[in-house]
Amino acid sequence: MGKVQQPEKHLLRLVLSCRKITAQVTEPTSQSIIAMASSSEQEFVPHYRAKLDQLPRTHNFWGPKIASRVGEKLGIRLKEIDIAHLRIDLQEELARPLHYRKMVIPLFDSLRRTGVVVSDAEKLQF
Repeated sequence: MGKVQQPEKHLLRLVLSCRKITAQVTEPTSQSIIAMASSSEQEFVPHYRAKLDQLPRTHNFWGPKIASRVGEKLGIRLKEIDIAHLRIDLQEELARPLHYRKMVIPLFDSLRRTGVVVSDAEKLQF
């Protein structure tokens, strides 16, 4: 008997900059974005404005708390469309600078708390 092929999991991509974090989930076959959450959404505008007015000026406008909330919002959106399993590009995530990797761990934890399983996310833990 041959092996039964499991359907390919949706891919979670993180787009990080010093100003925002964006989490996108793409369809495995067409690569189209099916769910997304970002720190540039309306909910985060007061936080962003507060960081702009802060002295001394900071270069990062998001951190682990914002990443956690973005993960929570994405998890809720994924549950609405019945997606419970994701995968990440482990090599891409490991290639990120260490300070970014530490700041996105709460995003993966939030997804896990909402019931979304992210394959290979545990390999990013320190």
